[in-house]
Amino acid sequence: MRSFVTALASLGIALLAAGCSKPEPPAPAPASAPAAAANTEPAEGAPRIAIASDGVHVQYRVYGSGEPTLVFIHGWSCDSNYWREQVPLFKQKYTVVTVDLAGHGGSSSGRTDWSMAHFGKDVATALGTIPSRRLVLVGHSMGGPVSLEAARLLKDRVIGIIGVDTFKTLGAPAPTRAQIDAIVKPFEADFIAQTRTLVTDHLFTPEGNRALADKVAYDMSLSPPQVAVPALRAVLEYDFTEPVKDVSVPVVVVNSDLGEPLNEARIRKLLPKFRATILPGTGHFLMMEDPAQFNPALESQIEALAAGAG
Repeated sequence: MRSFVTALASLGIALLAAGCSKPEPPAPAPASAPAAAANTEPAEGAPRIAIASDGVHVQYRVYGSGEPTLVFIHGWSCDSNYWREQVPLFKQKYTVVTVDLAGHGGSSSGRTDWSMAHFGKDVATALGTIPSRRLVLVGHSMGGPVSLEAARLLKDRVIGIIGVDTFKTLGAPAPTRAQIDAIVKPFEADFIAQTRTLVTDHLFTPEGNRALADKVAYDMSLSPPQVAVPALRAVLEYDFTEPVKDVSVPVVVVNSDLGEPLNEARIRKLLPKFRATILPGTGHFLMMEDPAQFNPALESQIEALAAGAG
């Protein structure tokens, strides 16, 4: 499988004093103090909703301030909570946006097209409300190709893309329909069991945090199959060829060393600015498993992109 709130302001009311000891015309009433403008900005981290072009409600959250703005994009059958080890740290220096893709987390699922292109539109839809002109898209697993699709729409607002345990198959021969069917059909037959097996047996190292593996497996297995199964097929069928032609910004990764090695030479044939940081001994959810190692590596890549390193 491919490595994949409105607060109301109180209104002040001025009390008007009038009258005097003589029967004379009353003095003009003093002008009322202007009412405080209602604060319509949601509290930090409160859910916000943007409406995608197909009517889907896309939930996102905004934290902190500063530039560039970091946009965290989760992977297959996950949600924005999978970035909980990053948000408290990075919001101290940057504006942080987390997005729940359609059919995941707090976003609605009223669509039938679960392609990477549509997920990319979800990200672009949420960012339509964000004024920043310097965006770094950080995509885990399936969030990698989603970030490419979002970058195609956001154009020069994006200064870089950081994949997290993703892009390992970029430039490799596409799998056949039979190979894809062989992966997907067991999920169609028994989604819960197959997802739990996938996570616990293949996405964590044998020495990894088993409690975390079991929790992630349980959470992901509760994803709605009518979303998860076609999304799985879509990511397996994803063709990087045209999307990478539209992306001129640096694409970098912070990857685990689990599974197939990253073929950087092959990837640079398509993305000459590609570079990789590999964190040894980590699994697919390295940002949750080992934030002490992952967060500095991510920070280093962000700083390089912010400085214009390509």
